[in-house]
Amino acid sequence: MIAIVDGGSTKCDWVILENDGTEVLKTETIGFNPNIIKAELIAPEIENNQALSKFHDYIENIFFYGSGCGIPENRLIVEREIQKVFLNAQVNIKEDLLAAAYAAYRGVPAIVCILGTGSNACYFDGEKVKTELPSLGFLIGDEGSGSALGKQLVRHYFMKKLPPDLHQQFTEIYQLNIDDLLKNMYHNPRANAYMADFTRFIVDRKTHPYFQNFIYKELKNFLEFQVMPYEECRQSEVNFIGSIAYFFEDILRAAASDFHLKIGTVVQKPIESLVNYHRDYIIPKL
Repeated sequence: MIAIVDGGSTKCDWVILENDGTEVLKTETIGFNPNIIKAELIAPEIENNQALSKFHDYIENIFFYGSGCGIPENRLIVEREIQKVFLNAQVNIKEDLLAAAYAAYRGVPAIVCILGTGSNACYFDGEKVKTELPSLGFLIGDEGSGSALGKQLVRHYFMKKLPPDLHQQFTEIYQLNIDDLLKNMYHNPRANAYMADFTRFIVDRKTHPYFQNFIYKELKNFLEFQVMPYEECRQSEVNFIGSIAYFFEDILRAAASDFHLKIGTVVQKPIESLVNYHRDYIIPKL
């Protein structure tokens, strides 16, 4: 059996396949970004998933693509913890950018972007991923992401920059005080996911004029800092993976037009396309 895992910072999507590519299970766990979660929580989280527990002894290959796994030390951490549960498996750990490249691949080279809880970009020629820029993470990077939008929303709320109608709605829904905010920002091991959760407020009100401009500025930041440095962006399509790109696709396309960029595919959840890529290109070679 084969496990394919799309590991975001917020959650991991798991698909278990028979060796012939037949799907037998689809399930979720929390995200395993080793920059966010303590390593010792990974194995117990997998073991607590009752659906996965039935297959621990039968899975021979695991292809895990995770946020935070662009660093060799982090890949070793995740590999070690997953291996504790799947004793008979060959565990392959790669960064989430490669999963996005596979999922967005349509037979031609393209810029591939992640816009979910975090953000990142690369150029994929069909075989190799090229990254021009480092991922600066939740604190000083991740432009255009759910965590970036959430941080800006909360900042605007406490600094009284929101229009009165939005300010009142936010107050009624979250009843958020500064003590709780700071506690979750500095003591929550998944602070990026905590901030990204506030993006739901924006999604539900994305047609509000204030948020139209708010989202537009943040997505332009992403394009400017993470896409435009790639020379290939001027000739290639720019494809997107992630819920932020999906929910704000119309605004994203408008922001891209300012840079004369051509947006190609926008996929909310890459797991199905990722599985198809493995069926076509990877499983036949096993």
